[in-house]
Amino acid sequence: MGEDANAAIWKSDEIIADWAASAGERERARGAHWKMLAGLLPFEAGDEFTFLDLGAGTGAAARVVLECYRASTAVLADFSPQMIAAGAEALAAYAGRFSYVALDMATGEWPETDPPVFDAVVTSLCIHHLPDDRKQALFVEIFDRLVPGGWYLNYDPVTAPDPVVAAVWQHTADREDPAAASARAHRSPAAHARHANHVRHMIPLDQQLGYLRAAGFEGIDVYWKRLENVIYGGRRPIGHAEG
Repeated sequence: MGEDANAAIWKSDEIIADWAASAGERERARGAHWKMLAGLLPFEAGDEFTFLDLGAGTGAAARVVLECYRASTAVLADFSPQMIAAGAEALAAYAGRFSYVALDMATGEWPETDPPVFDAVVTSLCIHHLPDDRKQALFVEIFDRLVPGGWYLNYDPVTAPDPVVAAVWQHTADREDPAAASARAHRSPAAHARHANHVRHMIPLDQQLGYLRAAGFEGIDVYWKRLENVIYGGRRPIGHAEG
């Protein structure tokens, strides 16, 4: 797949319509994971803070954080006008507490944001779309846009460290969802394109934790894991002056 495949997929009206149609099913499957991510943020329910949901899509993760922290405010960033339009509609109940900005994570070009730095940054199911050099650079860019003591958390799939582990993950997932094997064998063209795009830049977990360390984060850990799905992150050191 060409390097522009991700943009071609997520700026396709047909694929976004298909994606939106399955939103309820996806949110039922992922809701507990997003709630775990929200709960890891170092805030109390009534705290006022602003977070960035990077690669936000339709804002599924941001909605969970906004619901858990009723005084929080979100800036959502995405590169797809179709996703932004669908997200603005899905977030209508949180009017006044969110805004969208256009941002392409595949580049290092960031728009001006208000505020310019954030109390937390979250990413959900998007980092794996980036090649390794952009993963590394993006973690540095996120670090630079956190207040000292600000946290970054990422919920994403990773690849297995060896084929034996990969086989266990697949077997376990198929046992829990008996229809999964048939679904893999009979993907629609849109689903096939999304899957190919989904896996092409996925890498092992340890490699990504190394990128966080190199960016300067501390408190790095895998805070939740289930088969290939993980939540990892760290914080910008409190004594680290803003650059």
